[in-house]
Amino acid sequence: MAISEEWQEIKYREVFEQELRGLSRRCQSDPNCKIEDLQATLRNLYIMDGADQGGRGCLQDTIMSATIAAYEHFIAEFEKNRE
Repeated sequence: MAISEEWQEIKYREVFEQELRGLSRRCQSDPNCKIEDLQATLRNLYIMDGADQGGRGCLQDTIMSATIAAYEHFIAEFEKNRE
């Protein structure tokens, strides 16, 4: 991996793990938190990701990708455990 790409991987993992921890804490501490709420947030993240007309730049693109991936992962695990 090139040095210029290494920071992106580090940032991606950092944001992904931070988002997963935050989602887990949110669901544990808020009895009103529902999977539908998380799915709605994910839909909004998709919209925000697609609305990048001006260009966010590498850092913000990395953060957005990691955040979306964390929500997708958390929702998939939640649904898998619900079965």
